[in-house]
Amino acid sequence: MSTEVLERPELKDADTGPEMFHYVLKDKIAESAVMGNFVQALCGEIFPVTKAPKPGSPVCPACKEIYESMAE
Repeated sequence: MSTEVLERPELKDADTGPEMFHYVLKDKIAESAVMGNFVQALCGEIFPVTKAPKPGSPVCPACKEIYESMAE
């Protein structure tokens, strides 16, 4: 299993504020993008991969904290 993690979006309704990008295991991203499978972010959110983050996009604080603790 790969421990590489990339950011991926969670879709939000227009009235709930900006979308938040989550960290997801890298090997699950391509599968989700091609097959439409749902992925689970480090924080536990479950969603299909629909687009890539842009530099400066907001990141889920829980995912970021978990990801940073993995690097220690």
